[in-house]
Amino acid sequence: MAVEDRLNEILRRRTGDTSDYDLNPGQHLPPGQALRPAAVLVPVWLRPQGPRVILTKRSSHLQHHPGQVAFPGGKIDAGDGSPEAAALRESAEEIGLSAGLVTILGRLPAHETVTGFSVTPVLATVAEGFTPVPEAGEVDEVFDVPLEHVLDRGRYVIEGRRWRGEWRRYYAVPWGPYYIWGATARILRGLADG
Repeated sequence: MAVEDRLNEILRRRTGDTSDYDLNPGQHLPPGQALRPAAVLVPVWLRPQGPRVILTKRSSHLQHHPGQVAFPGGKIDAGDGSPEAAALRESAEEIGLSAGLVTILGRLPAHETVTGFSVTPVLATVAEGFTPVPEAGEVDEVFDVPLEHVLDRGRYVIEGRRWRGEWRRYYAVPWGPYYIWGATARILRGLADG
C-alpha cells in the first residue's frame, strides 16, 4: 500500500479526540480555564529510503517546553484562517518548510494539553527536495524518524514524572538520542492506533 493510501486510511478510521489527561483520569484542566487553539503539522517526508516524520528539538532557551521534541506548529493567530494555515505558517517560520512542498491530507483528532491548548494536528506529506532550516531562536534541531517506528505500537512506553506537585503519566516513543514524549508522543500514538 502506498504511503499516502495508508495515511488516508488512518484518517478515515480516526478516533475521538485525545488528551494529556488520557492516562491521568483523576486530573483535569482547572475549572474556568479556556483552551487556547493551536495547530501542528504532522509532516511525513517522502524520502527515497522510506517515509519519515519530521520533528523539531525546541531551543533550550525558550520559556515554554525548552529542549523538548515537538512538531512544527504553535498558536493559531487571528489572521491564519484555519488550523491548516497556522500549521503551514509555523512550519515555514520554524523549519523553513515551503507550503509548495506540502500536501495536506487532513486533520487528526484534536489533542488537549495540560498547558491549556487544544491542538489540531494536521497530517501532511512533504515532497523530496526539502532542506530543513531551523529558526535559531526557536529550534535547536530538525530531525526525522522513520514512519514505521512511530506506527509500531510496541515502541511506545508509558512513563511518569512529577508535574506541578502531582505524578503524571504520559506516552513516550524514544528514537536514538531523542526522547519523544508527552503531547507529541500522544499524537503519534493516535497515528499508530489508526
